[in-house]
Amino acid sequence: MDLKHKRLIVIIGPTAVGKTEVAIKVAEHFKTEIISADSRQFFKELTIGTAKPNEEELNRVPHHFINSHAITVEYDAAQYAAEALDLIYLLFEKYDYLVVCGGSGLYIKALLEGFDDIPEVPDNIRDEVIAQYEKNGLTWLQKKLEELDPAYWQKVDQQNPARLMRALEVVMATGKSISSFQTKQKQQLPFRVVKIGLELDRELLYKRIDARMEEMITKGLFEEAKAMYPYRHHQALQTVGYKEIFDFLDGRYDREEAVRLLKRNTRRYAKRQFTWFKRDEEINWIEPDQWELIVDLANK
Repeated sequence: MDLKHKRLIVIIGPTAVGKTEVAIKVAEHFKTEIISADSRQFFKELTIGTAKPNEEELNRVPHHFINSHAITVEYDAAQYAAEALDLIYLLFEKYDYLVVCGGSGLYIKALLEGFDDIPEVPDNIRDEVIAQYEKNGLTWLQKKLEELDPAYWQKVDQQNPARLMRALEVVMATGKSISSFQTKQKQQLPFRVVKIGLELDRELLYKRIDARMEEMITKGLFEEAKAMYPYRHHQALQTVGYKEIFDFLDGRYDREEAVRLLKRNTRRYAKRQFTWFKRDEEINWIEPDQWELIVDLANK
């Protein structure tokens, strides 16, 4: 099968920016299917807190990797990348276009670039590196990596924050240089990849996040989290939207404070997502309502 003319349209961006609706419209336009790249929507038990597409949305277009695993199953980026790529090749026998949609940067990177044998970095370490970079800038990254991984520091592009952050989070998580894990080159895919990043004015995005959180709470987010409390140490639940409620259930603060933290931490998470994706120069950044431009980019 000649894949040169096939196109994988990757729709990414921060939480609450509108990825789901755009992805569905794109899939409907090209009469194709959607492959989810959201690391929590895999799990059947997590619905409200993961902002899964609703039943009507799932019926509009076939979706994959949503409700595909039980919360008791450990599932990581390397497994996802292998399974999703197999599925892409299979679906390209039927379609010229496919859509990938999600906000999990590591999973998208693994799918598109391949996966070295690097242990998965815990979210708290990745979040710390991103937060320190946003607070202290490139100089902090440079000094920290030179301190912790001097050998890799000598050969890395010292002006590239993406490379610095990745190397730093690996050495902080494993105590070993990223060089000791890197065995493969970036994989070359035989089809075309079009990356479309959705963005909004930050104030507007934060208002959408707060409104979505209120809607989630109304729909039963606290009750969903309570049902998941026995599994609270699972990786998928050590994330924004559940951790805050687990702490509330443990009596660390009251419900009002939990709601405040849910909104604040989700806004911070969106900022970290944006920081991650902005490192990729191949992403075409547009607003969700620029429909004609989205279609033009997909066909470019």
